[in-house]
Amino acid sequence: MQRRDWIYLWLILLLVGLSLWLNLAQPAIAFWRPVPAPPENATPDQIAEAQARARAIRSTALRLGLDLQGGMQVILEARGDASVVNPQNMETARNIISDRVNPMVGYEAVVQRQGERRLVVELPGVFDPQEALAAMQRTGFLEFVDTNGEILPEGMRITTTHGLSAEQVAAITGTRIYRTVLTGADLDSREIRADSDPTTQEPIVALGFNAEGTRIFAEWTSAHVNQPLAIVLDKKVISCPIVQEPITNGKASIRGEGIDRREAQRIATLLRYGALPVELEVVENRTVGPTLGQDSVNRSVIAGIIGLCTVLVFMTLYYRLPGVVASVALCIYTLLIFALYRLIPVTLTLPGIAGLLLSIGMAVDANILIFERMKEELRAGKSLRTGIEAGFDRAWTSIWDSNLSTLLTCAILYAFGSSLGASIVKGFAITLFFGVIVSMFSAITVTRTFLRLLYHTVGSWMERGSRLLLGVAVETR
Repeated sequence: MQRRDWIYLWLILLLVGLSLWLNLAQPAIAFWRPVPAPPENATPDQIAEAQARARAIRSTALRLGLDLQGGMQVILEARGDASVVNPQNMETARNIISDRVNPMVGYEAVVQRQGERRLVVELPGVFDPQEALAAMQRTGFLEFVDTNGEILPEGMRITTTHGLSAEQVAAITGTRIYRTVLTGADLDSREIRADSDPTTQEPIVALGFNAEGTRIFAEWTSAHVNQPLAIVLDKKVISCPIVQEPITNGKASIRGEGIDRREAQRIATLLRYGALPVELEVVENRTVGPTLGQDSVNRSVIAGIIGLCTVLVFMTLYYRLPGVVASVALCIYTLLIFALYRLIPVTLTLPGIAGLLLSIGMAVDANILIFERMKEELRAGKSLRTGIEAGFDRAWTSIWDSNLSTLLTCAILYAFGSSLGASIVKGFAITLFFGVIVSMFSAITVTRTFLRLLYHTVGSWMERGSRLLLGVAVETR
């Protein structure tokens, strides 16, 4: 064997070792492992515990889509005229919604635009629809409001000066208008977190202002000692504390009777990722049961195992020794593709599994082209070494052309799915795309390297038993 072949062999062994470690050393490789669901009428603590267990499983296992493990699919529609609902604001809203819901699923959730006004959100394994909808719908706009000495009750809805011109404020009659001192834009997102008061252990939301916010807050609190300052979220008062002394360190906190630990976490999440630039309403909310998803996974796994075993048996019986080599290459392909899905990572859906199985078929198809070309060369009287090399060389053009057309089709399907918010189409395109790339590596590099290795180690034995081992007689060297 040439030096290049030894390099390929060690590269293959290295990739196989890494793939085995990724797929087997991690405890949650069993991608049919169900995500635990909370009991019926679960308490908030039970729901939080179930979500924590789900995140622990999903952090090490293959990611399953909504159709496989259950969860929620929500369609949100923006309200307002074209000046507000524009592509830039919708993209900003998509990013903010994604940041808000990612902690619920433990990884990047599927949030994509559908048309000009809609967002499609898929939350696999989320068991608390109320919390999820609140995170998606709440605008999350925070204001610190000067109440002119009036203590406002928690839960009161008010009108503030933010977003209103002086003429608009003057035109409003019969409604009290409160002046906005600071907004969430003046906060430092790195300083926002759910916490507990060190003295009373009361749940709070700890805040920190940026440089400009710190200056404004210090000036206002210095001039309004012993005066109330209302903290308002989405025009609703959540707290109205009394300023005891000037606050110059840029620190503040939100607390109140209606803020428990879960609400503190929700508010912190809303503030950390910013306010939505558009108002969103739910137009469709669909729940997929985990039992349906688990049944789909089980059936898909069984179908995949049966199909793979059938292919391995066929290749071995029909192509003899090269078929055994192709079967080994196919097993390596399976290890590599699942390791790749974990590294990228890829969210596996039912259409994605279909794309995976189709790519396995294409890997086998490439080997068939190679072996048929190789047998043609051997029947023409070529030596075994020449036949092996010529088989790969002659088959390469057909393999490349067919796979290139498939890759281009995958790109078109992915673009189509992205523009229309069709995650099912995207899942199929992604798994097929990566499957085709890995199949080309397994069919060309892995199979050729192993056949060359066999030729240089037991080539004479292969030639003497060529009719039995290869299915065609070969001239001996």
